[in-house]
Amino acid sequence: MAERKTLSRRSMLKGAGAAVLAAPLYSKSALASSGEINVVMWSDYLPPEFLEGFEAETGIRVNHIGIGSNEEILNMMTASNGQGFDLVAPTNMRSLQWAPLDLLQPFDLDKVNQDAVNPSMVRIGTDAWNFNKSGAHWLPHIWGTEGIAYRTDLWSPEGDAPSYGDVWAEENAGMTMGRAHSMMLCAGLYLERLGEMEPESVWDAYDDEDTMRRVWDQITDWCIERRDRIKLIWNDAETQKYGLLNGGVVVGQTWDGPPLALKSAGEPVNYQAPIEGAMAWVDGLAMPVGAKNIEQVYAFINYLYRPEPAGAAAAVNGYNTAVLGAEDFAGDEFRKNFAEAYPGDALASLNPWLAEAPWYAKARAEFVEKFLNA
Repeated sequence: MAERKTLSRRSMLKGAGAAVLAAPLYSKSALASSGEINVVMWSDYLPPEFLEGFEAETGIRVNHIGIGSNEEILNMMTASNGQGFDLVAPTNMRSLQWAPLDLLQPFDLDKVNQDAVNPSMVRIGTDAWNFNKSGAHWLPHIWGTEGIAYRTDLWSPEGDAPSYGDVWAEENAGMTMGRAHSMMLCAGLYLERLGEMEPESVWDAYDDEDTMRRVWDQITDWCIERRDRIKLIWNDAETQKYGLLNGGVVVGQTWDGPPLALKSAGEPVNYQAPIEGAMAWVDGLAMPVGAKNIEQVYAFINYLYRPEPAGAAAAVNGYNTAVLGAEDFAGDEFRKNFAEAYPGDALASLNPWLAEAPWYAKARAEFVEKFLNA
């Protein structure tokens, strides 16, 4: 528990001053020919403008395979034995699931401009993803949260902040959405706040399987009783946007990026950290053992790590980048949305997703299936 609290809150997300604006670390071999890289990444992370800028500057084409969950990445990598792809994008807390698979290779950090990104996020790779002490198998890319999005023309929270409980509330029945496993976990945080579960129960469930099953039995029973109040179960960014714009959803538990992108586009949508604390994550970059276009991979990473293209991408996708100084290129609208999403002490109250052991992921999948089939 002490370790979780040390890694949580401000320590994971705080900045570290201005970036060292080093020259691009492109090698001659990467740029000798146009080349290409095969990238498995979350569907909305690489706007067309970003990809066009990278190819125009380097001549390297990016074959982007969009995904919506960590399970998709793991399934693709295990099915191919880590072959056929040059770069994948696992989330920070999945290290315990990747460690025994031997599907990733360590990065050569001398080829990466690490000074350009948040050092506390770099340490996630050098600590939690340093498999067999052979080096960092993960680099930070984008961080964000999961909280509450809502239609400002149709609903507003009762107090200064919404709650995870609003997704399950009877008055919102048939007008809400969420992703099954995270919506259920956050229902547990809501029950803790109400005093219906012991404090820290949700986090204690990560310690051992007996505790996990006891805690999730209670959460799952509570969620099943309210299953018919949930209109839409999402698994990617586009479904979240659809739900808010065209799917009849008034309030939902979502990632921050999709609703903030809608908000920036002028839609009547808002996103805010809930009273129980938003769930924080860092999506990263990892290189499969079968990667073929190695030098092109490093050219791509160092382009990602430049403030101007990183900030321009953030302005489109709505997520927060690990690149220091990128906010200066994301625009006033991005900064305004960030301040409104995390008012007051919201950043100090973030709940980082904890590292998930394989047994935890397997047991949780059982509870999720039980809920979805209820």
